[in-house]
Amino acid sequence: MTGFNLSAILTNPDYVAMLLHGIEMTFVIAIGSWLLAMTLAILLLAIRFSPGRFGDWFVAGYVSYHRNVPTLVQLMLWYFGIFTLMPDWLTYWLAGHNAEAIFAVIGLGLCQAAYFSEDLRSGLRSVGPGQMEAARALGHGYLSAMRFVLIPQGVRNALPPLINHSVSLFKNSSLGVVIGASELTHAVKEIENLSFQTFEIYLVGTVLYLFFSLIIMAGGAYVTMRADPAWRARA
Repeated sequence: MTGFNLSAILTNPDYVAMLLHGIEMTFVIAIGSWLLAMTLAILLLAIRFSPGRFGDWFVAGYVSYHRNVPTLVQLMLWYFGIFTLMPDWLTYWLAGHNAEAIFAVIGLGLCQAAYFSEDLRSGLRSVGPGQMEAARALGHGYLSAMRFVLIPQGVRNALPPLINHSVSLFKNSSLGVVIGASELTHAVKEIENLSFQTFEIYLVGTVLYLFFSLIIMAGGAYVTMRADPAWRARA
């Protein structure tokens, strides 16, 4: 039985290279899925605020599906299900362009869009109705009032849950290991299989996830502070 030997991991250039590649792919998946999620969230929000009830029903169904089906199952559905139903030419193209990472971005982005859209919706609903009335009294039209008055306040109110869900999205990038995405968790498992240093490599992976999550949270706290009108007034 061997003792604790962290240096066996950190001094091996091959293992370090695998970890760095895993970190790079983790951020590729996390950033790509965040951009997709935020784009879709804004689109879903616009549909929800459009006239007619069909849009509201559609978004409510979308949100309900992605909130109640586990993210892991959604990723497996995309990679092991939908991927196999695609035309051969598209399947071959995806297989040659890191299909695992692409479907991780798609699956995580579509799922997280449901949470982001609800965060933005809650932020807008928290703005008092008097704000719209005041904007209209100052000569703003509906779109102008939304753009310059309501949306900035709504986004500021939505920042705390948006940041929390962004951290969750970063951590959920580890689910990509199930479909073969070569992110950080995948690198950790590969190094464990090669080194048999199970505790050491999982400790390294844990510390790395904690470190990057804390950085994201700190960045989010700074953005929230900068968005506070009281802070801007003091500055």
